[in-house]
Amino acid sequence: MGIIIKTPAEIEKIREASKRLAFVLDEVKKIVKPGVSTKELDKYAEKLIREQGDSPAFLNYRPVGAKKPFPASLCVSVNEEVVHGIPKEDKILQEGDIVCIDLGINHKGVFADMAYTVPVGEVSSASKKLMDTTQRSLMVGIDAARGGGRVGDIGYAIESFVKKQGRFGIVEVLAGHGVGREIHEDPYIPNFGKKGTGAKLVPGMVIAIEPMLNNGTKNVVIGKDDWTISTADKKRSAHFEHTILITEDEPEILTIQ
Repeated sequence: MGIIIKTPAEIEKIREASKRLAFVLDEVKKIVKPGVSTKELDKYAEKLIREQGDSPAFLNYRPVGAKKPFPASLCVSVNEEVVHGIPKEDKILQEGDIVCIDLGINHKGVFADMAYTVPVGEVSSASKKLMDTTQRSLMVGIDAARGGGRVGDIGYAIESFVKKQGRFGIVEVLAGHGVGREIHEDPYIPNFGKKGTGAKLVPGMVIAIEPMLNNGTKNVVIGKDDWTISTADKKRSAHFEHTILITEDEPEILTIQ
């Protein structure tokens, strides 16, 4: 595909898509509590998206290599599930769980992507530290995404930060990506790397940065449903993501209200 530099008109539409997405995900976050099924979260997300006149980007999405399309609007990944958890009526959130809600939307033909990991009720100090470190690593990565720099600068910043925080596994087989005309575009943006390497960051690029940290090994396994990716040692994982715009100066976080 190659890296796509967005036009000013496209950027305005992506900016609007991102604000709409941030609204939906913030509303979904409010109903995360013990006793709620992961399918309820999915249904609520889709309802809000369609009420705005938009469509879910993940529903029936089938990337290259996938055995079957994704069957839901919202990825809901609980505890040791890293990403791509399929919502289910009988999967009920429990006090002390942590849950990642990952969502993409299509607004007037452009796309935005975003994820939070949130606590279900009161969670352990270890889970709080995992979520906090992952969220902070996202902000460190965003700060490193400067026009004229390189993709490797982002991964280097995230990896360097995480290594100072304790023994967390950085998931290496999953990464951030370009976004805008499609839900997944070039470039591939790992959460580790070397400064000054990789694709050049050019003003007008729109990318999604999304660190995924585990409380144990960096290794992951794919489930029998062919979608859900979990930690190999069953320890917990957290995931945060923003869609951002590369500029001549500081990057602009688009997925905020």
